[in-house]
Amino acid sequence: MTPRSRQPSPTDPAFEEGARALHRQVYVADAHADALLWNRDLRVRHRRGHVDFVRLAESGVRLQVFTVVSRGFPFIGGFQAFALAHRWPLAAVRSPWSRTLFQIDRLTRMCSAGDSVLATTPDALATAEREGKLACVLGIEGGHAIEGRVERVVELARRGVAFMGLTHLVPNELGGSSFPFRGRRGLTPLGSRVLEAMGAHGLAVDVAHASRRLLAALLDQQQARIFCSHTGVAALGPRWRNLDDDALRRIADRGGVVGIIFGTPYLGSRRLEAVADHLEHAVRVAGEEAVCLGSDFDGLVPLPSGMRDVTDLWKLTAILLRRGHPRSRIERVLGLNLRRFLNEVLVEIERRTAGRDSPTGSEHSRVD
Repeated sequence: MTPRSRQPSPTDPAFEEGARALHRQVYVADAHADALLWNRDLRVRHRRGHVDFVRLAESGVRLQVFTVVSRGFPFIGGFQAFALAHRWPLAAVRSPWSRTLFQIDRLTRMCSAGDSVLATTPDALATAEREGKLACVLGIEGGHAIEGRVERVVELARRGVAFMGLTHLVPNELGGSSFPFRGRRGLTPLGSRVLEAMGAHGLAVDVAHASRRLLAALLDQQQARIFCSHTGVAALGPRWRNLDDDALRRIADRGGVVGIIFGTPYLGSRRLEAVADHLEHAVRVAGEEAVCLGSDFDGLVPLPSGMRDVTDLWKLTAILLRRGHPRSRIERVLGLNLRRFLNEVLVEIERRTAGRDSPTGSEHSRVD
């Protein structure tokens, strides 16, 4: 990566044309968006929020991970009030599991219209690419979604959920959260059983919100694939949830990918160039086959200046072009790395789930 004496302008006309053309030609993928939380009809173009199927298509995005959120901000709570304010049906608001199923079912229905594909299998992922449609992949943000019932892991696998993080913004019965002042809990006995079930059915584990002790345990375990859907790098800003270089290397060594977040609180800057800085550092440490985009679109975090929504994604690509990155590297970071990883996960889920009635550890299914 070439040293730079000045930061590039993402709107430099000399690179805008090339970036826009690249987004029409290559496979672009993003590992994290919380759009399901807002209960918008993603089939139509909206002026609110960061993504919908129309804007994703306009931006050249071929694969979007939609994450399911089932618990609110740690010190405020009020998830039920939030959901009702956004017109969730009452039945979907009552529990983390009902909230999870509501969001999965809603994305399933929206994809059934035909303009996008719910990529729950490797064949579906390939079909979406072959037909030029958006592939939508599901992930779960926080294992509290299963309410302590380990047997629900197989239900998630059967619905094509590709991954789950054990924790989100608060610690739970599975482990600790990286959120400040929320304790130092590591992997709990129940968390170990859930992790075993995830490995048994092929689900990957997302380390994005893991406490330091939980992260260490997840990096050491061998049951489930590991990756990080959205993070900054600690070397450029030691914020509360950014990954250090050792974690970046260990995820790469296991064949995982690390999604670089666009949220400015974790980048340490409001400049769009900061996203490129974090991407470049991750590539230097983990290698160019282990880094991808992990925007956190629609995730209640501010985007860098000059980026209103996904339609401005080309500006990041323009920065990478201006900084002299070869096209092969840009293609990997923009989408090929994430596509490879998620295809491997979906292959494993399909192989391991076929014909199985219950996951390992189901005899310890409910929390007392």
